Amino acid sequence: MEEYKLYDAEYKFATLVWEHEPLNSGELVRLASEKLGWKKSTTYTVLRKLCERGILNNSDAVVTSAVSREQVLQYESASVIEKTFDGSLPLFLTAFLGRQKLTAEEASELKRIIEEASE
Repeated sequence: MEEYKLYDAEYKFATLVWEHEPLNSGELVRLASEKLGWKKSTTYTVLRKLCERGILNNSDAVVTSAVSREQVLQYESASVIEKTFDGSLPLFLTAFLGRQKLTAEEASELKRIIEEASE
């Protein structure tokens, strides 16, 4: 699996792109200022770094994603399970659900997801 590790600020920035793409880089500067409190220089620095890492594209001042939010979430969740729970999904779920109860709807949805993944 590709490494799509994003730090918190990078994830928030990429979310702006995912929610508004394609967008002009000037519009991205405005959004980053408005939503993240960033200066123009910070926006362009983070944009350049995420483009270099293959997360975003910036072509002719139009910014788009090269990687979907779902790909990043899949990488991040697999990474946490591998690092913290020695790769054990059941151990993760046990720890995650240890102090809370599922609603009937949540339990039904999880059963459906597990059945689909098992096929």
